Amino acid sequence: MILTKICIKNFRNIEDLELSLNKNINIFIGNNAQGKTSILESIYVLALTKASKSLEEDNLIRKDCEISKISGMIKKGNINKKLEIILTKTDKKLKVNNTEEKKISNYISNLNVIMFTPEDLDIIKKSPNVRRNLLNIELCQLFSNYMRVLNEYNKLLKIRNEYLKKDLKNIDRTYLNIITDKLIERAIVIMDYREKYLENINASIENIYKKIMKSDGLKVIYEKSIKETTKDEIKKLYNDNFYNELNKKMTLFGPHRDDLSFYLDDLNLKLYGSQGQQRIAILSFKLAEINLFKEINHS
Repeated sequence: MILTKICIKNFRNIEDLELSLNKNINIFIGNNAQGKTSILESIYVLALTKASKSLEEDNLIRKDCEISKISGMIKKGNINKKLEIILTKTDKKLKVNNTEEKKISNYISNLNVIMFTPEDLDIIKKSPNVRRNLLNIELCQLFSNYMRVLNEYNKLLKIRNEYLKKDLKNIDRTYLNIITDKLIERAIVIMDYREKYLENINASIENIYKKIMKSDGLKVIYEKSIKETTKDEIKKLYNDNFYNELNKKMTLFGPHRDDLSFYLDDLNLKLYGSQGQQRIAILSFKLAEINLFKEINHS
């Protein structure tokens, strides 16, 4: 897929801008505070309906304006499609070919984006939640089913966690088991998507890193909080930890506890890598993602 045109109105420091883009490399040149980063952010918002982690959503709409609009023309093969997102202080409206789309899961896969910023060093340095968010964003772009299952999992997780806050005498184990069964079913799907995605990343990330750094050994390890593989084994894990979860008042196992680590020559880059090694590892990861996105989208 190719973004051939983008129109931006009242977005960050851009008042009104229309750009035609070519299918190869587009380079934006200008002085500071002229809107180069805002253009990139607008593309990100157009694709994913929200700001990147480096920008607060409250700052998307241009100062003293009530509404912001971003639209773009997408070409995939012989098909042209118009995407549009309208932002207000309290709401956002999504349109595909001038028709409002209520489901984000139907909208979000129309334009795939991969962003590399200085803040991406946080992917290695910060908490597992940062790395889980990275996986979720990329997989939601590629697979609408993943987004649907992830949303269902998060809703069930919230229900289960609230229920675990009750006193033991008020816990209905039959009801809890029903919620847990549904949670496990979705957890298995999510973990399978993540595992296969990272397997594909590892198929090319080492060669990419080697081309940049003239050394090899880079790989990404998927660290699941659940080691068991079958539904029955996972159910036993939850049953065995019933009192532990009740004491902690939360669900202790599942995709919401997963992590991924970057290793170079069997050393964890979070603990032993230099800032330069960490940065190149993330860049290699993003370049591997580009290859994978192209392969999946046949582009």
